[in-house]
Parts: sequence; C-alpha cells; structure tokens
Amino acid sequence: MYEGVTMQIFDTHAHIGLLYNDPLAQLRAIQEAKRASVVRILSICNSLHDFYSVYETLKTEPSVYHAIGVSPSEVMSPGKDWSAQIEKGLQLPGVVAVGETGLDYFKKYGDQRSQIELFITQLDIASKAKKPVVIHNREAGKDLLNILSERIPDAGGILHCYSEDAAFARQALKLPLYFSFAGNLTYRNARNLHETVKALPLDRILVESESPFMPPAPYRKERNMPANTVATVTFMAHLLKKDKEALAAQLWENSCKAFHVSE
Repeated sequence: MYEGVTMQIFDTHAHIGLLYNDPLAQLRAIQEAKRASVVRILSICNSLHDFYSVYETLKTEPSVYHAIGVSPSEVMSPGKDWSAQIEKGLQLPGVVAVGETGLDYFKKYGDQRSQIELFITQLDIASKAKKPVVIHNREAGKDLLNILSERIPDAGGILHCYSEDAAFARQALKLPLYFSFAGNLTYRNARNLHETVKALPLDRILVESESPFMPPAPYRKERNMPANTVATVTFMAHLLKKDKEALAAQLWENSCKAFHVSE
C-alpha cells in the first residue's frame, strides 16, 4: 500500500500521451492520480510512434505499465516493419500486453478484411510472447468474438471500455477475458452497462479511465484524467451494493491477474 493511500486502484487503460504533449505534464498527471488512490496505470497508445515516444518519457515511472500495439485506427498506416516493432517492444521492461488492437466497424477505418488481418496478426504475436491483449471493439462484436474463440492467447485478454450488453458478456465469459469499464458506466442512460456489471462475476471486472476520453458523470465537461477513475469505482460500488474499498481491492487483484503482474 502506498503511503497515505487507503485503497489502491489500477487504471487499466489511459492514453497518457494524449493528455499532454509535455512530458512533465504527463508525469504530473500520474502523480495526481497517485494522490487520488490511482496508484497503477496501464499506458496505452494507438500507434507505434506514440508508444515509443510515451515509453521514453514514462519508462522509469514504476507505477506505470505499458501495452504496445496498433489500433484499428492505424490500419492504413501501421508503420514500417510494424509486427517486428511490436515484438521488439514486448521485450522492454514494464511492457505487459499487446494493444490496443481489435475491430472498429463504426469509424470504418480501411476495410473490414484489413482490420481483421491486423487484429489476427497481433493476437498471434501476443500468443507467441505469452502476453494478454487489450481489445478495442466498436460495433464489431460478432466478428470479434468469432476470432477470439479461435485465436485468443492463453494469457487472455481485456475487453476495454466495454460497450456490449449482458448477452454478449455471457458468451465472452466462456473465454479467458476480463471486462473493463470506463467513465461511461456512470452515465444515467447506460442501462445496458449497469445490467452487464451486475451480471458479471466480480473476479472478471476491471476499471479504466480511458483518459482523456469518457469522463465519469461528475467530470463530464472536463478532460478526463486517470485520477477520475475513483469516481467510476465509487459508482460501481453503489450499483453493486458493495463497500467501495472492498470492491477496489477486488478490482486491484483482478487487474494484476489480467496483466500477470505482482500485487
């Protein structure tokens, strides 16, 4: 337990490089998160260029872990030797996952076949490296689940910023997947997410900021920060009728297991 902190929260998905361009401002955001009880963060990037830039800034910060991958948004320009670059990055200290990767049929990046090929290649890289995958899914649930049922790494995966319903979750529970909820869980009209959280086993739930996006309801007009993850945990505890600190402890344990890091 960190000094002065009564509970520990693991923000499993934060785009720290999109919060600020200034490296000092990025480090300040991490310190602010710690003061709010968010004492571990998984730094996520959409592109390899962004990963290597952010990693250089944060590599000595022990509270930050990293994922490396190419998101669907980069399908048309993943970068030179991109698969080799991911394999190389997975050897770096603190890099614990492949991602974010997945499918996004809402934005129609490239074509579906190209997105699927990009996704499958990264699943295979993760399998070879024995790393979990951080998975982006937007209006592509059927294809995503079909692919994962055949290709998910033994190390499992995280359905980040979960947006499907409880019926989808019941199918996904058959696979070694965790379900990560962002600030949109706190929105009054997010009834499908409320029902899904209630239906899931507690040991399969994670929490994330998805900063600088998806701020929890109390911060909805602001740029979202990792520190705001506390508000999502508070809301989830109320929704599940659980003690907040007990829930935070369960989410912490789940997060460490999901990324295969020590508690």
